[in-house]
Amino acid sequence: MRRAADLAVTALAGITAIPLGLLIALLIRCTSGGPVLVRRPGTGRYGRPFEVLAFRTTREARVPGGPAASGTTRLGALLRRTGLEQLPQLWNVVRGEMGVIGPRPDPPGLAPGRSPGPYGRFDVRPGLTGWVQVSGRAAVSRSQRAALDLWYVEHRSLRLDLRILARTVKLLLRPGGGPAAGPSTQPAATSPAATSPATATATGSVTVPPPPGSSRQAAGPRVPRADRSGESAGPRC
Repeated sequence: MRRAADLAVTALAGITAIPLGLLIALLIRCTSGGPVLVRRPGTGRYGRPFEVLAFRTTREARVPGGPAASGTTRLGALLRRTGLEQLPQLWNVVRGEMGVIGPRPDPPGLAPGRSPGPYGRFDVRPGLTGWVQVSGRAAVSRSQRAALDLWYVEHRSLRLDLRILARTVKLLLRPGGGPAAGPSTQPAATSPAATSPATATATGSVTVPPPPGSSRQAAGPRVPRADRSGESAGPRC
């Protein structure tokens, strides 16, 4: 069922993604030359390695076989800011190596985190977007990201996936950029923990939100009814 949904979303996205991808490939070729795509090693479901596709965003090495030139091109910076560098990963979804929603693929050798399953966050296919990406990808550390990924694995559902997908579309349409946008400038001390998907504290911990639909809210100690009206909380005579 989930695989069929991934293919359906990919087919719908392909209507726009294919011509847009061809345009991006042409611009990369004309502005910086060299290969259009890069292949990075990634870890898929159950720890299986695969090649993650992406548009090249850096300058090509001047000498064949030499070290890559440092620096990101102007087009590459735009692609990273909007998340369009990940557009070729739709092919990874078609091949079954990735899904639309899930934790982002990690390089091989990275130990899986703990979760009810034997493979931790690798119990599910890596995704084009996920809970971390819609919670401020650049604003969370690696340990916080692992905690959010595990929370998604434990609570994933169709409702949560639709919520992540809707937030991703909203971020892509936002003028500031897509899921790869930078961290918020709001200080962590004044950021309300109850309304943020992932709240980073000064100690580096993460406040993981309750599952969607849960009525649990962050609240202080219950105040006696008598105290609310200004009366004494002691026993009545």
